Amino acid sequence: MRLLEPPERFAARAATMADVEAVTELVNACSMADLGRATVEVAGIRNDWGSPYLNPQTNIHLLFDSDRLVGYAGAWIEPPAVAVNASGRVHPDYKGLGLGTYLVAWLEGLVREAALKHALEDARVVLQQTKPSTDKDSQALLESLGYTPVRRSYRMLIELESEPPKPVFPEGIEMRSFDRPAQLRALVQAEKDIFKDHWGYVELDFEQDLQAWEHWLDNDPHFDPAIWFLAMSGEEIAGVCLCSSHMTEDSELAYVESLGVQRAWRRQGLGLAMLHHAFGILCRQGKKRVSLDVDAQSLTGATRLYEKAGMYVQRESITYELVVREGEDLSTQALEL
Repeated sequence: MRLLEPPERFAARAATMADVEAVTELVNACSMADLGRATVEVAGIRNDWGSPYLNPQTNIHLLFDSDRLVGYAGAWIEPPAVAVNASGRVHPDYKGLGLGTYLVAWLEGLVREAALKHALEDARVVLQQTKPSTDKDSQALLESLGYTPVRRSYRMLIELESEPPKPVFPEGIEMRSFDRPAQLRALVQAEKDIFKDHWGYVELDFEQDLQAWEHWLDNDPHFDPAIWFLAMSGEEIAGVCLCSSHMTEDSELAYVESLGVQRAWRRQGLGLAMLHHAFGILCRQGKKRVSLDVDAQSLTGATRLYEKAGMYVQRESITYELVVREGEDLSTQALEL
């Protein structure tokens, strides 16, 4: 059940788009405390809030001390809503006052309502929150409220101190930049096919997925199709390496948003070749570093690939899970052979 009232002295309300700047400031205050760097910007949060799955009026809750924003909670609720990703933040100056407990309870109530509305009757429903390994306060709070740590992930990094190795592609593979009008539907399907072998994957309706991609691309000011690389076997997408040259935390850092290989093309060196291809182009664009995020226990062995490419673990995060309803687990938990 959601708590009816926030802790005494604090006021709570739903968000509006006018709150984007204040939430950006709050999230960055928290990331400065946990990581020593700002990690989000207004454009990115505004893009997320423009999605129907993160509606500010229904899915975001704010806490204020007078006019000062001091707490935030939000949940991405996309049908079938069986594994809901949520986030909660309390300003470092306001820890220990019960705000985190209140926001966690609010999120649980929200997800219980979403399960009744969207999830299949016999499906297992979980609420997930991911925290930096340095945020011991949040970890202790979640565990005290019934959450269990279920997965770890790494932010991995490579320093581009010299020109990366020349990529060696499997025979028949050609790298091309993304052509959105001609290839978006094929890219969405390829991503679904590739990542169904990754822990936590939940099958979504194709048209629903496509609509989410279109919203993201339409509203991302940093989207650059020239560094979204597709490994093509004829007209078939064999692998993807989708990059961004903009990272809030570091102007000399690029980021690999998605890297994956179709089953038929795995274990042939394609993943490493795509990384070398991307590193080379990003290096020539003036980037000094490239990072990506990876499941620490990757079912497909991605961490070993990134280590082979010269990347190392920069920081670690922990995903916590609360079982909202028991039932059949619709998410990928193991690799089907």
